[in-house]
Amino acid sequence: MKIYPIETGNFKLDGGAMFGVVPKSLWQRTNPADNKNLIDLSMRCMLIEDGERLILIDTGLGNKQSDKFFSYYYLFGNFSLDSSLAKYGFHRDDITDVFLTHLHFDHCGGAIEWNENKTFYQPAFKNAKFWSNENHWNWATIPNAREKASFLKENINPIEESGQLNFVNLPKLDFLEKSELGFDILFANGHTDKQMIPHIQYQGKTLVFMADLLPTTGHIPLPYIMGYDTRPLLSLDEKQKFLNKAADEEFFLFLEHDAQTELCTLQHTEKGVRLKDTFKFNDIFN
Repeated sequence: MKIYPIETGNFKLDGGAMFGVVPKSLWQRTNPADNKNLIDLSMRCMLIEDGERLILIDTGLGNKQSDKFFSYYYLFGNFSLDSSLAKYGFHRDDITDVFLTHLHFDHCGGAIEWNENKTFYQPAFKNAKFWSNENHWNWATIPNAREKASFLKENINPIEESGQLNFVNLPKLDFLEKSELGFDILFANGHTDKQMIPHIQYQGKTLVFMADLLPTTGHIPLPYIMGYDTRPLLSLDEKQKFLNKAADEEFFLFLEHDAQTELCTLQHTEKGVRLKDTFKFNDIFN
């Protein structure tokens, strides 16, 4: 097995929304805001090369939305999914599986693209199976008013229409569930229903793709929960259980949205679980 970090682009979101009830005077220490109160974020995906399988976890925003849509998110930098794949000698047509942690637009937008004439939408990975889970799919396709702006039909419906949609097995109890893709999945429900958090055994370590369970290192303290979470008290409980386990078992956390930090580890302190170390991916895994 070989794993690669795939940078698909950077964007900005309102710092207050990203940290919920936590005062700016606290969260800006780790995530400084600009004069519009926006903080820098990444859309860092993961590519797993495992035998004949090439699995992409999340896809970033993609490029099919309107200029008006993109203007809300202040895209910056030179990263793209295609250039990141090419860096490691791959093309999107090589991808065999696209695993979507959840269906918010910044995680799945790159799964679908315009056709050449911009007359219909089509899968951006023509040879891939797309993986979600049935509960989350139903949650996203019949969205609540709170999340409706994050679940865009043009990102979701064409996956099913293509015939490439697959569902992973749902857990019977609240523990890690082995998936068809060879890694374990933790199902988390605080941010959105049945978000999937991959746990990958790699080079003798447990590598966890954090998605929106832990967006940045600045979100490690328990009350630092996004205003986007649909069930913040459940997020609090899920975070507490996960962070303690991550510190106990020395997990390496792969951060999807932290613009500065690719990987981190955690430790127990008198104030609770806190950041231990930060790393570049290739400094730990090679």
